[in-house]
Amino acid sequence: MKFRIAMDSGGELPADLRGNDAFVTIPLTLDIGGESIVDDGHESQLRIVGKIAADPHCPKTACPSPEAYLNAFSEEAEHNFAITLSSELSGSYQSAMIAKDMFEDEHPDAKIYVFNSRSSSVGESLVLLKIVELEEKGLSFDEIVAEVEAYISVRNTLFVLDNLETLRKNGRLSRFKAAAASVLRIKPICYGTPEGVIGQLDQARGINKAIVKMVQYAVERTPDPENRVLGISYVNCRDRAMIVRDELLKRMNVKEVFMTETGGLSTVYANDGGIIVAI
Repeated sequence: MKFRIAMDSGGELPADLRGNDAFVTIPLTLDIGGESIVDDGHESQLRIVGKIAADPHCPKTACPSPEAYLNAFSEEAEHNFAITLSSELSGSYQSAMIAKDMFEDEHPDAKIYVFNSRSSSVGESLVLLKIVELEEKGLSFDEIVAEVEAYISVRNTLFVLDNLETLRKNGRLSRFKAAAASVLRIKPICYGTPEGVIGQLDQARGINKAIVKMVQYAVERTPDPENRVLGISYVNCRDRAMIVRDELLKRMNVKEVFMTETGGLSTVYANDGGIIVAI
């Protein structure tokens, strides 16, 4: 086996790569309404959205154990990689690093590396696609690591939230501000900072205006789109996501487009109607 990539369930594995032994999804655990859900892709997005809406408490998530990553690494692979949620948002990166050290203790000559995506959702997925692209080009392990780290440093992740209830429930938005935002239909336009934390770029009144602003920011922040893959994920709003895709493609030519529903973890935080763009 040339390579093995273990990605936590904060990212979405492209459908055409599922079932391929080179790719392993490491699930987080979701706790919604007192039910513990293993985020392995078997839970429907609509059911997760419904459970979040019905639960007055904030959903909780738990990162994978080091053992989950260790079991995913393969001594038969020439190169082992892991991709995790931003280390600023989850303990998944730390678990993967512990597993890496354990694997290296058993296999001192192993070529293994853990990428902190500094993102989530399609921001992680694009890192996986970048590794695959470079492996197919035949680059060395060290070249792949250097190029992917350089890519992570320039990749942009932006998102618009239509439903702010998760932010209110987890205390990142006061009840008063959440109520005011609901009445005024204020929608935040957010982004992933270079450090991997969430920042707010702007806000708009109404989801349509917010989408227009997100598209504008994505174009402004991407100087070389012809060399980039555009990733879009969405929570229960495929038609809206298609509009975002079409508007972006009117303004820039990209190498490829990858669209998908969010997995369980990103559905929890983006919530109903949320859209995430990475490029």
